[in-house]
Amino acid sequence: MDLKLAQCFIAVDDHDKALAFYRDVLGLEVRNDVGFEGMRWVTVGSPSQPDVEIVLEPPLADPNATPADRQAVAELMAKGLLRGVIFRTDDCDALFERIRAAGGDVLQEPMDQPYGVRDCAFRDPAGNLLRFLQPRDK
Repeated sequence: MDLKLAQCFIAVDDHDKALAFYRDVLGLEVRNDVGFEGMRWVTVGSPSQPDVEIVLEPPLADPNATPADRQAVAELMAKGLLRGVIFRTDDCDALFERIRAAGGDVLQEPMDQPYGVRDCAFRDPAGNLLRFLQPRDK
């Protein structure tokens, strides 16, 4: 049996700002952009990984959610506590400079970690944690 990741979901509160970051800064391609009942889902992915997608979804894409649930999710999102994604890169320092130059919200500058990677971290426009790691040569 072969099991592979196909999609992961990141909650965003402004799809246009998210697209400006994920597409224009990170260089991911837009694969789908769907609206339904006043909500929007945008699928992006790396050209080098055609079978893996990130879906930028509304913060609470459940029409049955209560107002209290919506408020709770909005508060968690504002604190950056909803989701995170870790990307792999072949040049952590260059990617860091590109994201920083585009106004990215820096959480951690590139540093060597004891577990064999060099990584850095940012928050996307919605506050989600994004880490970018580069495996170190052994």
